[in-house]
Order: sequence, then C-alpha cells, then structure tokens
Amino acid sequence: MMQKEFTLIAGPCSAESREQLMQTAAFFERYNAASPQLPVKVLRAGVWKPRTRPGSFEGCGEKALEWLAEVRKTYGFSVITEVATAAHVELCLKYGVDQLWIGARTTSNPFLMEDIARALAGCDNPVWVKNPISPDLALWTGAIERVSRHVKGPVGAIHRGFGMYNSLPYRNSPLWEIAIEMKRSHPEIALLCDPSHIGGRREYLAELAQNGVDLEMNGLMLEVHPKPEGALSDASQQLDFEQFERLVSGLVFRNADCSSVKLARIRHILDEVDDELVQLLAHRMQLVRDLGRLKKEENLSVLQFERWNKVVERMMDSARQQGLDSGFMRQILNCLHAEAIRIQKDMVQEKP
Repeated sequence: MMQKEFTLIAGPCSAESREQLMQTAAFFERYNAASPQLPVKVLRAGVWKPRTRPGSFEGCGEKALEWLAEVRKTYGFSVITEVATAAHVELCLKYGVDQLWIGARTTSNPFLMEDIARALAGCDNPVWVKNPISPDLALWTGAIERVSRHVKGPVGAIHRGFGMYNSLPYRNSPLWEIAIEMKRSHPEIALLCDPSHIGGRREYLAELAQNGVDLEMNGLMLEVHPKPEGALSDASQQLDFEQFERLVSGLVFRNADCSSVKLARIRHILDEVDDELVQLLAHRMQLVRDLGRLKKEENLSVLQFERWNKVVERMMDSARQQGLDSGFMRQILNCLHAEAIRIQKDMVQEKP
C-alpha cells in the first residue's frame, strides 16, 4: 500500500560534471516511466561541499548551478541543493533552483540560520532543514522556526542522523526517538529520512530506508551516482542506478489504518499499564526523597556505589529472567538513578 504524498528526492552527493547530472536525470526519467507509483520528482546534487578537512573536493560552485538549470529545462525535474550562506541562497534563486536544503553543520549555528532565513525572505521555494549534528531537538525546531518566519513556501525537516562519538555500525547515529518526537510534536512539518548520511555505507541503506517508511516519514532523500566507486565525495554511501531501483522496489508500505478491535483492546490495556507505571515512578521518587532526608540527617553521602551495584546486578538478573533486553534495562536504570541522585543532591544541599 502506497503512502500518500511520499516525496522521493535522489541524485549524487556532489554535482561533479554536466555529463554526470544529465546521465542521472536521464536514468530517473526512465525509472519514472517504469515506476510511476513512486517517482523521483526532485533531483538533488551538492554544489558547495565544504568537507570536514580541507584539501578534498569542495564542489564546483556556480558552474554547477548552470548544470542544474539545464537538467531542469531538459528533463522537467525540480532540482535541489544545499545552501550554507546568504550568498548561496542568492545564487540559487538567480539560477532558478526549485528547492533548497540546509545542512547539519549550518542548522547547528543560529547566527548562520538567521542570515540564511533573511536571505530567503519572501521566497516561496520549499526549504528543508536537516537536523543539527548534536541530538538537540530544540536547536532543530528553532532553525525551522527561523526560516518559517521569513519564507512564504513550505519548510520541512530531514532526519540525517546525529554525530556521536561512537555511531557504529553507521556513519551517524539514527536516534530514531528524536525524529519520532519531531513528528509527534510538529505533525504539520513534513519529515524526510536521509538513509545515505545515517548509514554512511550503501549496504545499510535499504534497512534504514525501510525504517523511515515504517515510522511514516513523508519521504526519502537518497544519494545516487552513475559510478559511485569513482565519486569525488562520499563514495561509500552512494547507490548506483541498479541498487537504487532495487532499494525502492523493495520498500514495504504498510497499512496505516489502526481501527481494528484487537488493536484497540491491546492499546487500552497498554494505557492502563502506562498509568500504573507513572504511579509506581511517583511512589519510587517519594521513597527517594525519604532516603534523601535520612541521608541529610545522618550526614551520609548521596552516592553509595556498593548499594547501587547490588541494585543493578539484581535488576539486570531479574530483567534477563523476564526476557527484557539488557541494553534497554540498563538505560532505564541509569535514568532512574540519575533522577534519584539529582533529587537527593538538591535535598542534601538545601539550606535549613
């Protein structure tokens, strides 16, 4: 079953030559004729590519905008590229670029976002804002709000993963919960998934794209290159034409109708369990406060490692017996302990 208004944006990481873009556009034209149910309507290509370290390919600049304009005129595709400065915006509008996206590094900088937003003033072109490098939902939504204050056209979001110290096996950590919260708290904002930048390697892209579909995101942005092995940037995360067709044809769009009686019954029970969890958490934190008062009276340290180690061992053993995932259980215990320490620390330091 096809999801309504599913946007598929695809094309090379970087616009490397006129021939590369025309070859890619010609392929998408053939693909669309054969797969009208999920067409590529927007061709992506980076024009400016500032890399993490200097000395590598950094894009063809304004010359590439001429190539994108030719693709647009010849094949009728909308074209999209990344902007990172107000000057980029002005050049893109000059060459008739249909859509723009703002990259993770730029989203992380409110000063740059404000400059770009002002340069976009009155523009009705769709603008997409990628999540910032850090897992900060407020920074992401703030960047979108800055753009929305100035433009007339739609502003959407792109989930491309987050830069963590250890994101293995991926290039960037998906942290799907942040994308889910973006979708929940801002249902009016279209949200795309960028598997290419999350995965960093083409073998992960099908799985990540399906995750995006399963989470009911509004589309995908995929990097596709005529010869990925020879790409001048991010070669390992780009698909060739055959791999792209295989990935898209393998996507499964599930039924979003959740009105069955069985689902309703289970969800009702879940709601009751959730209510019980809240009550148990409130009870636990009240006991934590009682402990905090005693520790203050008896001049005891807030953190007692021996006691906490015993709690962790007992709870992890119990979780294993109940078939709970150990990583999940450890996250819960860490959250509970952090909150308990915060409460007791405040109580111990509180002046009489």
